[in-house]
Amino acid sequence: MSRFGIAALQLELPNADNLERLDAEIDGVRRRFPWVDMVIIGELASFGPSTAHAQPLPGPAEARLCAAAARNDLWLVPGSLFEKRGGRTYNTAPVIDPGGKVVARYRKMFPFLPYENGVTAGSEFVVFDVPQIGRFGISICYDMWFPETTRSLAWMGAEVILHPSMTSTADRDAELAIGRANAVFNQCFFVDVNVAGDLGVGRSAIFGPGGELVCQAGAGREILAVELDLQTVRNARTHGWLGLTQPLKSFRDSVVEFAPYALGARRSPYLESLGPLKMPTRAGRVPT
Repeated sequence: MSRFGIAALQLELPNADNLERLDAEIDGVRRRFPWVDMVIIGELASFGPSTAHAQPLPGPAEARLCAAAARNDLWLVPGSLFEKRGGRTYNTAPVIDPGGKVVARYRKMFPFLPYENGVTAGSEFVVFDVPQIGRFGISICYDMWFPETTRSLAWMGAEVILHPSMTSTADRDAELAIGRANAVFNQCFFVDVNVAGDLGVGRSAIFGPGGELVCQAGAGREILAVELDLQTVRNARTHGWLGLTQPLKSFRDSVVEFAPYALGARRSPYLESLGPLKMPTRAGRVPT
């Protein structure tokens, strides 16, 4: 088997406890789209962006989401939750199987600094296998701006990248371009699910392994229910997209060592000259 049904839920949500709403939306997907195998929701959809709702994982909110997955016999990536762990707070996306078991938790590697203050960066990539279907990877929102994150997941064999987002700002156009680029650079499906309403501007999108747009939402509540054929990814990676580009093989076979990726060499003189990562101010504008 290579076909897999995904429902990306772009929900209009308030900055509040949304667990009851998520329960109802997940149940509704099962009734309306009985062929769907997985539901994915936007970043921090359960409670919004306040770290005041952080809780240990496993915890009560995650348990309720596990029950929703089991009740509907669905894979569920319910966006993310703020996780308390060892005196720190992480932005964490659970992956829940159709039996209601958490099979993985991914901690966002690139909190949106300097705005997402008080959130610790994760350091481990996460991929997981859906039996008889294929391998999936997880990233969260600002992670997509760092092409190394998606390339690392593809290097680990991910054929579909699941990417919950919470973007409420004017750079959504840039993110759509980045999502498309991530898909074509790594010859994978890239499922970018934003929130709407008080929390985001919507415009979720799913891109295919040639960078093609599979579907895109508007600004309000919308469900993108699609069937992905992972054989498309395998064909592209083996034979090239349109019988042409085979970038993963060329990357594998290259003898180039990329200096910026060496941890000890990352802080180059030029990058150091950019100054510290801090909140922009009017006084800090570069003269024109």
